[in-house]
Amino acid sequence: MKKANIGISDKNREALAEQLSKILADEFLLYNKTLNAHWNVEGPDFHTVHVYLETLYNKQQKIVDTVAERIRAIGHYAPGQLSKYLELTHLSEKSLDKNDSKSLFAELLEDHESIIIFLRENIRPTADKLKAEDISDYITGLLEYHEKTAWMLRSHLN
Repeated sequence: MKKANIGISDKNREALAEQLSKILADEFLLYNKTLNAHWNVEGPDFHTVHVYLETLYNKQQKIVDTVAERIRAIGHYAPGQLSKYLELTHLSEKSLDKNDSKSLFAELLEDHESIIIFLRENIRPTADKLKAEDISDYITGLLEYHEKTAWMLRSHLN
């Protein structure tokens, strides 16, 4: 692959690729967990929750794709192996005993909040230290999406 000449040093592009790979791993695992919740939800609110989860996993799939494309745009290869995602992610693969909406939403809420914290911690360093304001803005957009989704999940749990 030809080296990306985009005004970001090789060292900073490497650090950005590592950071974005962790975000990709989190987003992919969240996609998978949301898809699993969609497939397996049960209860009196099944249809409504099933449809809502479909909306969420479709959005997650798009996020996964855009994060991977960001990694490629800075001149690195995006990880695609499940084993690599499990090494990089901040999330856990818990197995729930229940498939009701409250249990599934609580699990997804925990994951969204974990991603929110990680993204928030990386916004300023991405712009200031790594000199990648565009990626910092992108991370801010992801943060906003996760905050809104967390609010909606939290509201269901009240």
